[in-house]
Amino acid sequence: MITQQAVMDFLRAGGYIADNAIATAVFLAIRMEKPILIEGPPGVGKTGLAKALAAALDFPLVRLQCYEGIDEGKALYDWEYGKQLLYTQLLRTQLDNYLSVSADLREAVERLSSEESLFFSKNFLVQRPILRSFLSEKRSLLLIDEIDRADDEFEALLLECLSDFQVSIPELGVIEARRKPLVILTSNGTRMISDALRRRCLYLYIGYPELEREVAIVRTRFPDLCEELARQMVEFLRQARELNLRKPPSVSETLDWAQVLSILKATELTPEVVVSTVGVIAKHQTDLQKVTELAARELG
Repeated sequence: MITQQAVMDFLRAGGYIADNAIATAVFLAIRMEKPILIEGPPGVGKTGLAKALAAALDFPLVRLQCYEGIDEGKALYDWEYGKQLLYTQLLRTQLDNYLSVSADLREAVERLSSEESLFFSKNFLVQRPILRSFLSEKRSLLLIDEIDRADDEFEALLLECLSDFQVSIPELGVIEARRKPLVILTSNGTRMISDALRRRCLYLYIGYPELEREVAIVRTRFPDLCEELARQMVEFLRQARELNLRKPPSVSETLDWAQVLSILKATELTPEVVVSTVGVIAKHQTDLQKVTELAARELG
């Protein structure tokens, strides 16, 4: 049986350093078969958690990237209209013969309508990420990434899916999940997620990690980087996040910077090192200046 400690251990084995709150949320989601809504600033490891969890549990990862205007045709299912048209053309002779016995146009329409199910069957159904996850032979991990980019109408589409793990298709009826997937929704907080969707999920907030955990993240990914330098750069980035930057450096920038310093074989963080690599951690001109001035004050 999976325990909280086991969750923390197998995530660590996969390169993801989880704290107790993260491990507990994942443990409960697995045991309760409930989705997790994870909020937090960009780059703190929300999507990375889903990927690491799928790898650790050996679940197929099915990812739905949300964006403005996404609808059921991109998220749930669609019909393969080109294939339907091709089959219609190939079966034209049989259709003509079938309809030729009709007494009038009304009867021909009725006869054709009675055979509509042939062209709206699973043979012509395109499985989008949610339906593909539901119909997976093996339990999957469904990642609904950046749900805050979608609109309220799309959230409404998700309610039935996440409440009953089923999809309603007018032509086919209700399709239930073969195996309930482990569902993770992520949000960067650019839009408020509805209470109706929140009620169906466990909630987890992932912010910037504590110093020791962030150092451990760096050391796990880049073991050749000396611990003193890893600690020095993390402490510097924590100060940079207090500068009211347009784009504060996240954990993803921490790891990018660690990789750069490893490539450059740096052994100490100096103002010169920061100036030469500042574009890795600051993404706007005004931020570059603030970070550079911080380096001159704190490392000079």
